[in-house]
Parts: sequence; structure tokens; C-alpha cells
Amino acid sequence: MTTSPSSRASRWPVWLCWLAMVLDGFDLVVLGTVIPTLIKTGELGFDAVGATLVATISLVGVGAGALFIAPLSDRFGRRKLMVACVLWFSVFTLAVAWAPNVAVFGVFRFLAGVGLGACLPVALAYMNDYAKAGSAGKSTTRTMTGYHVGAVATAFLALLVIPDWRIMFVVGGIAGLVLAPFLWFKLPETLPAAETARTQEQTGFRDLARKPYPLVAVAIAAASFMGLLLVYGLNTWLPQLMASAGYPVSAGLSLLLVLNLGAVAGLIIAGILADKHGTKPIVLLWFGLSAACLALLSIKVDNAFLLNALVFVTGVFVFSAQVLVYAWVSQLFPARLRATALGFAAGVGRVGAIAGPAVTGGLVAAGIAYPWGFYAFAAAGALAVLALVAVPHAIAAARTAEEQVS
Repeated sequence: MTTSPSSRASRWPVWLCWLAMVLDGFDLVVLGTVIPTLIKTGELGFDAVGATLVATISLVGVGAGALFIAPLSDRFGRRKLMVACVLWFSVFTLAVAWAPNVAVFGVFRFLAGVGLGACLPVALAYMNDYAKAGSAGKSTTRTMTGYHVGAVATAFLALLVIPDWRIMFVVGGIAGLVLAPFLWFKLPETLPAAETARTQEQTGFRDLARKPYPLVAVAIAAASFMGLLLVYGLNTWLPQLMASAGYPVSAGLSLLLVLNLGAVAGLIIAGILADKHGTKPIVLLWFGLSAACLALLSIKVDNAFLLNALVFVTGVFVFSAQVLVYAWVSQLFPARLRATALGFAAGVGRVGAIAGPAVTGGLVAAGIAYPWGFYAFAAAGALAVLALVAVPHAIAAARTAEEQVS
């Protein structure tokens, strides 16, 4: 059961959830923008191993937030949880700027990640509470454009302020503190009181183990693992991968911006196609094309235009493929389990987000990141295709029957 607010009343939720995703986009790429400088200067004691550990512990926090905090919104409502998580993230993001060493830097990033990790599944669940029938694809991808607009803005800011890396975290923290009051005063709750009371007793991860959900949950989580491995692996290490290939550091930062510009374009296209042709065929196509583009990036390209074009097209497919997984979750599961299912997919997926930077960081430390990093990314895209082929179409009928009973 969902509400049906007027189009005028729904404008605030649309924009506020979008802005929450802008913060998530900031967190997505901020380490990728500062790591080359921190490694080069050795500031705070950073080296390739320390950077890998910080990237990993950051994503452990994000995964914990998605897996254990986001499902609480199915029980207690989306609004309060989103506000609390944004405030928590903002405080510890600001604290990163004053970290005295690598260890404290990593602790603050972990704590910030716990708060922010819940925001993505909660915001997507919120927007799908409002979505009209047949528009889950566009609703999800439209909201997630904020994710990549935030990434683009962060990459652009880095071009302006790096090597002064502390400004990056000050800006991100202040942005969250400014957003939080608007979330509190302008974001209405989506789940009616009766629905919230009912879900307090009935929802949880145990529901995902009941028919017809187990196979779907496992397959979606596997695809999310691979998708976030690509998203975080690329955004954390692309500048360093390109530096390893012989490109200038400034070129790597520019390509990070181009990658996320492609992501925004891909989200718009993917949402329209998914609603028109069905999410499954589009997400399978998108992951397949992602694998092909990533394999091509292993080839050194001397022409700047062709290199930027290839990176842009890679962004079109890689990031919207992962978002289509979330859109599919919103379609497959009933409203009372929506945030729980999204949290499970995002939480397990964050293990992939940890694996991506960790594996790529290991390749960087070993001096073989280029081209083997791109080979690993291409393999992940192919494995996502295999996982999603297993998801049956019959789950939609089961969901409809359950919602009619409830």
C-alpha cells in the first residue's frame, strides 16, 4: 500500500531524495580524487597499502548501513531514518578533514559510511512508494541521476582544489548539514500509520527466505555484488589506473568526470527502455555491454577524443546497469518488503564495493593494475549477466497475489 500525493506535493520528495543521492555520489568518488595526491605526498602516512585499507574500511561502513540500518525504514518509516543518517554522515565527513593519521582517517570514513549506507536504499524505497504503476524504472533511474551528478560535481571540484584534499571533505560535510533540515521539514512520510504498524511486526530479512523470494534475493544480491564492484572499483581507482598506463594524473581526474557524465546519460536512457521493454532484458544487455567496454579500456588509446568517448560510453552502461538492479528489486518485492530487499541487495552489493577497490588496490600495489584491473572488471560484468539470467519472471505474479491479500 502506498500513498498517492498530488504532483505538486510530490515535488519536494523527488528533489530531496535526489539531493540525498548527490551526497552518495560525493562519497562514491571522493577517495578516488584524493588518493593519488595522498599517495604521492605521503601525507598522514598514506601509501598504496594504506589507501587500500581506508577504501576498504569506508565501504565496510557503507555496507553495514545498507544491510542493517536501511531495513528499519520498513518498520519505522523512511523520513526519520533518512534525516538521522544524513546528519551522521555529515558530522563524520567533516571530521575526516582534521584526521591526524591514516588510522583515524579510516575510522571517520567508516563511521560516515554507516550513516550514508542506508540513504540509497531508503531513498529508492521512498521514491518507489510514490511511483505510478509501470514507472519503477524511470523513478529509480531519475533519482539515481543525483548519485552521478554528485560524482561529477565532486570530480570537477577536485580539479579545482586538489592538492588541497581537505576542502573536499569540508564541502561534503557542510552540504549534508544544509540538506538535513529540508529533509526534516519538507519530506512527508510515505507509509501510512496502519501500514507502518503492520510492518513493525512482520518485516525482516527472514521474509526474504520465504517462497517465492530466496532465489530472487540471492541472484539479485550476486548481480549487485558485481555491479558495485564495478562502480566503486572504477571510481576509486580509475585515476590511478590511468596513471599506471602512462596518462597524466590530471587526465585521470578528467576521465573520472567523463565516466560519471556518461553515467547520467545512461540512467536516463536505461529507465525509459526498462519501462518500455521490461527491466530484465535491458539490465542483461547493459551488463554485457559494460563487460565489452571495460575489456576495450585495457587497450592503450593515444587519441584523446577516442579515449574520452570510450570512457563516456563505459559510464553509460556500467553505472545504469547497477541502478537497474535496484529498479528490478522495487518491481519484484511488495511495498512492505521494499526497503528490506533493497537494503539486502545494497548491503551484499557493498561487499562487492569492498572487493573492487581492494582487489584493484592490490593490483596497484603489485604494479600490474594496467591492464589486469580492466580484465577483472570485464569479468565481473559477465558474471552479473549469468546471475541475473537465473531470476524468474513468475515472481511478479506472486507479488501481486501477496499485495491483494494484504
